[in-house]
Amino acid sequence: MTEAAGKSAKTANATDPAAGSATAPAHAAEQPPTYPAGGLVIERVYTSPGVHPYAEVTWERRDVVMTNWRDGSINFEQRGVEFPDFWSLNSANIVTTKYFRGAVGTDQREWSLRQLIDRVVLKYRAAGEQHGYFRSAADAEVFEHELTWMLLHQVFSFNSPVWFNVGTTSPQQVSACFILAVDDTMDSILNWYREEGLIFKGGSGAGLNLSRIRSSKELLSSGGTASGPVSFMRGADASAGTIKSGGATRRAAKMVVLDIDHPDIEEFVQTKAREEDKIRVLRDAGFDMDLGGADITSVQYQNANNSVRVTDEFMRAVEDGTEFGLRARSTHEVIETVDAKGLFRKVAQAAWECADPGIQYDDTINDWHTNPETGRITASNPCSEYMSLDNTSCNLASLNLLKFLGDDNSFDTTKFVKAVELIITAMDISICFADFPTESIGVNTRAYRQLGIGYANLGALLMASGHAYDSDGGRALAAAITSLMTGTSYRRSAELAGIVGPYEGFARNAAAHARVMRKHAAANDAARRMDDIDAAIFKVATDEWARGNKIGERNGWRNAQASVLAPTGTIGLMMDCDTTGIEPDLALVKFKKLVGGGSMQIVNQTVPRALRILGYQEEQVEAIVEYIAEHGHVIDAPGLRQEHYEVFDCAMGARAIKPMGHVRMMAAAQPFLSGAISKTVNLPESATVEDIEDVYFQGWKLGLKALAVYRDNCKVGQPLSVGKGGSTAATAEAEPAKVVEYRPTRKRLPKARPSLTTSFSVGGAEGYMTAGSYPDDGLGEVFLKLGKQGSTLAGVMDAFSIAISIALQHGVPLETYVQKFTNMRFEPAGLTDDPDIRMAQSILDYIFRRLALDYLPFETRSALGIHTADERTRQLETGSYMPVDEDSDEELDLESLAQSAPVEKVVTEEEPAVTEAPPRVHSSTELLESLTGSSADAPLCMNCGTKMRPAGSCFVCEGCGSTSGCS
Repeated sequence: MTEAAGKSAKTANATDPAAGSATAPAHAAEQPPTYPAGGLVIERVYTSPGVHPYAEVTWERRDVVMTNWRDGSINFEQRGVEFPDFWSLNSANIVTTKYFRGAVGTDQREWSLRQLIDRVVLKYRAAGEQHGYFRSAADAEVFEHELTWMLLHQVFSFNSPVWFNVGTTSPQQVSACFILAVDDTMDSILNWYREEGLIFKGGSGAGLNLSRIRSSKELLSSGGTASGPVSFMRGADASAGTIKSGGATRRAAKMVVLDIDHPDIEEFVQTKAREEDKIRVLRDAGFDMDLGGADITSVQYQNANNSVRVTDEFMRAVEDGTEFGLRARSTHEVIETVDAKGLFRKVAQAAWECADPGIQYDDTINDWHTNPETGRITASNPCSEYMSLDNTSCNLASLNLLKFLGDDNSFDTTKFVKAVELIITAMDISICFADFPTESIGVNTRAYRQLGIGYANLGALLMASGHAYDSDGGRALAAAITSLMTGTSYRRSAELAGIVGPYEGFARNAAAHARVMRKHAAANDAARRMDDIDAAIFKVATDEWARGNKIGERNGWRNAQASVLAPTGTIGLMMDCDTTGIEPDLALVKFKKLVGGGSMQIVNQTVPRALRILGYQEEQVEAIVEYIAEHGHVIDAPGLRQEHYEVFDCAMGARAIKPMGHVRMMAAAQPFLSGAISKTVNLPESATVEDIEDVYFQGWKLGLKALAVYRDNCKVGQPLSVGKGGSTAATAEAEPAKVVEYRPTRKRLPKARPSLTTSFSVGGAEGYMTAGSYPDDGLGEVFLKLGKQGSTLAGVMDAFSIAISIALQHGVPLETYVQKFTNMRFEPAGLTDDPDIRMAQSILDYIFRRLALDYLPFETRSALGIHTADERTRQLETGSYMPVDEDSDEELDLESLAQSAPVEKVVTEEEPAVTEAPPRVHSSTELLESLTGSSADAPLCMNCGTKMRPAGSCFVCEGCGSTSGCS
């Protein structure tokens, strides 16, 4: 994908908060504001009285042009859009293309982030005033300003439907997650098709449980045999494949669940695995069965995620190796007995073959259910994080956790608590004005008011604070933050119940709701504390649970549910998050597009921060980051202690986190969530069926609510990808190209040439280097003197000098040698007497760093992370290594430089190691493939053609923000 941004037109420090907000809804509403004496008092946390948040930032104009790199077609173009200068190119492009409303090219089209935020926030404020949430107009204004500030500074984001719909003339749908219901009647089944279609048309997804439908082994009242739920799945699957989600090109998102005791469970388990066999046969026969291929549409059951709902009774039967009964739907009598372990094996076998079905743990889910008197939880949304009553919906919002990590490695619990309070208030207000796709969903959602606050950037937070993702410390920190988030949410919910009343269904479920609150609080008390950072968070969480439960005993609660962990695909990119949801980092290097076109690969900014927290000096940090930039991993990085390797483990790559590391992280967070967690546990291609059995079994033992797995390369219908040294069948069978051989010619140095002699000392070993250059500039020879004359070392260095000199004269770039020999480690190594290079890993490491400083242009060596002492000092003072023109009074504008100079050569503190990305790479997933030589099992984005990256149990395109899921 190519993205272009036009010449930056700064509109500095705009002071009019409503400027450019023509589409924002006015405060005037159908009913006048209501300010009860006991309404909420909103405190300022981020804002100052008399200063609008928009006035505190510098705004700039950009052009957004999105193209499909495969065919060069322009997918989108809007010029002159307005964003704060600290918003990345990618986040601004995604917001412009996904969330700005109005036809492009018309006056009705939104063109500023201010318009977008105003459209949403002013609607929330107006609804809060109408429904009596605030004590005064002043409190309503503080609410507006605080919410605006947090959205403007990417502290959190609402889910996508809020940005799509709120404040527009469209129905005010705010929910991304829906659960439907279907009964054992033809009217209900046909209504299921209709309701799913309406939800897909609106761009959302839905899930449901088919277990009420009679099996194919039961009789109809007419005397015939029932069709069974699997047969009806075909019709729903075809409908989902036909109705493009939200009018877009991606498929609809849906979840189908069947109980483990349903007589058709084996047929359900094997549906997608059998279709995978069909794909293989058709592919071998020459049909196009890749994703998006012309013939893939003939395959069934591909538009849904399938999950099996298992009970504790079944899992104990698996554990004990006993029989298990399958029950008739109408009478609940056992009509067939199966070997539990054998059935569990078939579930794991199918998941091994095609990644479906996932698994949901029914008794665990319903043990944490706040509304059992109303009904059981039988299903989930497509991504498995929202689990509640049938015919309900949930609106989501996610916090950017890295915004709360201080430079001293402390987590700002005070601001975090205040942010959660405000977000929960806003989310609850949205239910007051929200529209819903069906009447029953609207009635039930208003009656139970389920919310889904969550977070993103956990993986980045853990790495930045020096915690390994798969470690006791990492899990303790994740648990503490999750507990504090949910405890604060329910405390605010109890406070809201005292102002605007508890949810309608609370009275009949009061005892059950209070019991679940006590279970959360008990889990918080029992959680293991590992270090000062998580212990401090747990302490605040304990207070929040105690306060919330005390207030709830008096007021009840406003919301039946409060928290989930969603994929955060598009909104994670909107907030410039390095990681989504509960996921670890994808890899240590990422792909980044440039303002003026082109791209670069960059080491994640959390890496140098983590190294500093772990106690490494700046010279060591630079060397390690340079190594990661070249290799994509930390194995054998210069100076990095092996006990710290685990801190930099990622989802993919040379040190990929083990499957059970993902499961244990989910288990750490699960006791502190109202819902569940959207996450897929990835396993290597070499994983066995037994490995998947163990993951599913341990998920039950550890108290998870749901779990999905994916074994690499288990699906046939995957996009072709070529790693290092790889090739596709198409390229292998192509006509051999004519080979033209080029032979380098030697350009000898003149008799008299300028030279520079440098004395050096590395780790106590002293030597001399003489470098000769061409008169028109350019290094042409190097002579090294080290060791006594006649010694083996002196002879080897003479031979090495001749080899390097001849190669330079034949045109080998000095940059190539610098890339190859810097960070090479052997003795002698250590301190040097060179102020520009204080530490060296070896003699060769020093020599080629010195040559780079003396002979390479700034942009080239800066891209390699090699700087002088003065440049490093300048970077600490100004944030940039770039030399400043002393004759110019204007401040250096990095974005303006980006359009006239290769921005990928500019290195800042936030971008510690930058190199030009390979030309065939267009996303972080593709970059990782190029570094590792392996192929990632991820779909291609239907919009822009790049490989997507995992986001929970879904995928997200980091170029355009498209997702494969429902959020």
